Amino acid sequence: MFAVIKTGGKQYRVAANDLLKIEKIEGQIGDIVEIGHVLAHGEGENVTFGAPFVDGALVTAEVVEQGKNRTVIAFKKRRRQNSRRKIGHRQLLTTVRIAEILLGGAKPTKKAAAKTEAKAAPKKEAKAEAAPKETEAKASETAAPLFKAPKGEPDDLTVIKGIGPVAAGQLNEQGIMTFAQIAKLSDKDVARIDAHMPFSTDQITDWREQAKELAKK
Repeated sequence: MFAVIKTGGKQYRVAANDLLKIEKIEGQIGDIVEIGHVLAHGEGENVTFGAPFVDGALVTAEVVEQGKNRTVIAFKKRRRQNSRRKIGHRQLLTTVRIAEILLGGAKPTKKAAAKTEAKAAPKKEAKAEAAPKETEAKASETAAPLFKAPKGEPDDLTVIKGIGPVAAGQLNEQGIMTFAQIAKLSDKDVARIDAHMPFSTDQITDWREQAKELAKK
């Protein structure tokens, strides 16, 4: 027997003992969860369809794992607008094993399996220990500026066409303070700025040419 269920806005064709990844549902490993949105069920060519759901039909499943899907990156860039946006999303997933397909209001017969928390504990502890180290590493990477700021009075970078107060502040945070610095940027430096800041290679190259003239004054 098979059933078509709806959960997390998606539909799945399932049968007993099928292993399935669905959008996160609450439950611990070994728990039996109920999925009441059964759109259809059948065996062979005999299929019963609901309107939209089949009355009295129920699918139970055992929670096997709670995890996450791979990260999906949404990146948007507007040319010559000094605008970039990068957003990451990682969907929470629950892996379940279909236990029973119940019809006519029948009650589940399978109960939650015994939890093996002793085995799961070391993994959680290891993750807990690793998390602070990863956080510290990321924080140190974020805190370090791309360039070493020179001594002396900084120049007003907003004099360069295309650099506004916000962009000037961002450049200052990365150690870029003077026209002379921008004028001496190598192609490799331009690539670094392009990779770590919301400015394109064309923009930075244009600023470099302007800065060469301003540095002479």
